[in-house]
Amino acid sequence: MARMKFLCDADRCIDCNACVTACKNENEVPWGINRRRVVTINDGKPGERSVSMACMHCTDAPCASVCPVKCIYPTEDGIVLHNKDQCIGCGYCFYACPFGAPQYPQVGNFGSRGKMDKCTYCAGGGGPEAPGSAEEYAKYGSNRFGEGKLPMCAEMCSTKSLLAGDGDIIAQLYEERVEKRGYGSGAWGWTTAYNEDVKT
Repeated sequence: MARMKFLCDADRCIDCNACVTACKNENEVPWGINRRRVVTINDGKPGERSVSMACMHCTDAPCASVCPVKCIYPTEDGIVLHNKDQCIGCGYCFYACPFGAPQYPQVGNFGSRGKMDKCTYCAGGGGPEAPGSAEEYAKYGSNRFGEGKLPMCAEMCSTKSLLAGDGDIIAQLYEERVEKRGYGSGAWGWTTAYNEDVKT
């Protein structure tokens, strides 16, 4: 059975934020929430890398483990969904997630920040709404997965650094990339392409 996963190839990510914009536009995410964001490590220094981050739809999701009302759960395809009707906004999932994926929709005091919001892998929602309905879209965003499509963030990635799909296929694609470009410091990137030495 396929288990849907994301993988960001940091050697290809150019920090263009097309994935962030595509997600916000496709799902009409409210202002202040980014279901996907690009994180840059060693910004402006040799070895700089950018990584597109969102819910990674973990196989054993810590957010689901700590949820006291069990509103976060994995589907048969391995997508971790969130039922906003059951959510009490306690924020345990936010603290348990190593990627910072679940977010409060508004800023305020404890208990007044609303129900959590997170990436749905463009698979609609985890609530009782009919798949593909206007009600589902209003609460959770687009249901591209139900139409046999990949999440919009991965489809809009110009360098194909953000991969989405069956975890086994994604792992195979990444393995092929690593074998072709080599592995290790300076194996691929600016210094290899332009035959420049890194000066620290």
